[in-house]
Amino acid sequence: MNVVTKFIICSFFLLIITNTVSAQENDKDTLFSDNTFSGLKLRSIGPALMSGRIADIATNPDDPNQWYVAVGSGGVWKTNNAGNTWQPIFDDQTSYSIGCVTLDYQNPFVVWVGTGENVGGRHVGYGDGIYRSTDGGESWENMGLKEWKQGFISINQPSKITGTRMTGAVPVSASGTGSCAGAWMS
Repeated sequence: MNVVTKFIICSFFLLIITNTVSAQENDKDTLFSDNTFSGLKLRSIGPALMSGRIADIATNPDDPNQWYVAVGSGGVWKTNNAGNTWQPIFDDQTSYSIGCVTLDYQNPFVVWVGTGENVGGRHVGYGDGIYRSTDGGESWENMGLKEWKQGFISINQPSKITGTRMTGAVPVSASGTGSCAGAWMS
């Protein structure tokens, strides 16, 4: 084979390879361009983005669009529009681990939170007692059981059992590790 024939064959293969690569790049540009994904927007979807372990949910009896969600290792989240948008409302407190949340049905601005996860495992977050907010989650006060670390704090709503409205006292039960296990009344 002479030099000219070799040159023509090499040029031919080079032309084919270049066109193939160029066609593939054009296909990539059309399939994976900004226009392809312009309709997809990233957005926060609320508590699931923090950790995904939902421990408890409380809804306002006077406003079914207002929910409070206790996340095992992600704080307390609140929505006023049935879950379309969420706000973290417990981030400034000393415990991020939440086991339960409930509302005073007489006054839904009063929110009670039991800290510490209510599950076992290596991923468990510790708590530091029970918190109360009297302004719908804007501010919080630790109401006790600070020595309690792990287990389950249950804030019981009498109205869920008897159908009556809460009168200000909150029955609480704590189980797990620590000296705080037992039944308590606020």
